Amino acid sequence: MAVSDPTLEVETALHLAGARYVIGLDEVGRGAIAGPVGVGAALVDAGIGAHPAGLRDSKLLSEKRREALAPLAADWVRFSAVGLASADEVDEHGIIAALGLAGKRALTQLHSAGALIRDSVILLDGSHDWLSPTLASPLQVQTRVKADRDCASVAAASVLAKVHRDRLMIEADSLHPGYGWAGNKGYGSAAHFAAIAELGPTSLHRHTWLHPKPGSVATATPFR
Repeated sequence: MAVSDPTLEVETALHLAGARYVIGLDEVGRGAIAGPVGVGAALVDAGIGAHPAGLRDSKLLSEKRREALAPLAADWVRFSAVGLASADEVDEHGIIAALGLAGKRALTQLHSAGALIRDSVILLDGSHDWLSPTLASPLQVQTRVKADRDCASVAAASVLAKVHRDRLMIEADSLHPGYGWAGNKGYGSAAHFAAIAELGPTSLHRHTWLHPKPGSVATATPFR
């Protein structure tokens, strides 16, 4: 089945309903066993114009294509940011709370850059609002299943977050060689688990995640 490109239909409907801005949010690194979890944020307004050709959810793009699209997406949106929560924070608080921390940090970056967060509707990929519990005061958050596939603002956030986190893991690979992070980006491939067994875990590993159930190493699952 052919995959359709994202559009601005949802964002436009939110603008027409009164939202001054829409902030697409998407996460990356949720299922990794090493490295941070990240949340990308991309703010658009009613006059944003057409999104870059070929923009899609990062899972549907090759690494080369994501790298090419990331600067175009950053130039297209009004504001963008990527917030991170560390492996230690994932271990301490759990993945859902860590996602919230990363999302809050992305919004804080947008605010510091001049974005009007309280005049925005936040469009969150998925069915679970993991962001609101971390906020000191409520914001307008709407969840949408497959928003990263259907909504251009969320697709842009997805690409920006994926490229940012991948670059961090490639850099970390040179500091902690042997785990294959330049290729697996911290996800739990069989070779990655074998390296942990041989070399031991690093400070960038999620130590509470290093005991997979038999048969649970899913190398066929798209890296996210």
